[in-house]
Amino acid sequence: MFGEETAILAGDALLSFSFEHVAAATKNVSPDRVVRAIAELGSAVGAAGLVAGQIVDIESEGKQVTLEDLEYIHIKKTSKLLEAAVFAGRYLEGQMMKAQKELENMRGW
Repeated sequence: MFGEETAILAGDALLSFSFEHVAAATKNVSPDRVVRAIAELGSAVGAAGLVAGQIVDIESEGKQVTLEDLEYIHIKKTSKLLEAAVFAGRYLEGQMMKAQKELENMRGW
C-alpha cells in the first residue's frame, strides 16, 4: 500500500519528533543539559553516524562486503545509536561529569 517514498518520509517524521519530544517534554532539567542530550542524538543520526553507515550499507547492496565495511556499517548504524542513548541519558540526569572518563572510554565499543 505504501511505497519506499512514504517509508522514508515516515522515518523523517519520527526522527524529527524525537528531537521535538526531548526538547518539549523534558521537565526539571537545565536547558544546557537538554541541549547536550539533543546534540548527542543529532550527532548519532547525522552525517558522521547513522547516515554514514546507511550510505555504505546502500552502496554495498548486492556486493561482497569486507569485514571492515560490515563493522563500519554496524558501528555507524547501531553502536552510535546505543551510545547516544547512554550519553543522552547521562546528560539529562546530570551524571555525565561524575563518570565522564569511564563513559568516554566506552565510545566506539
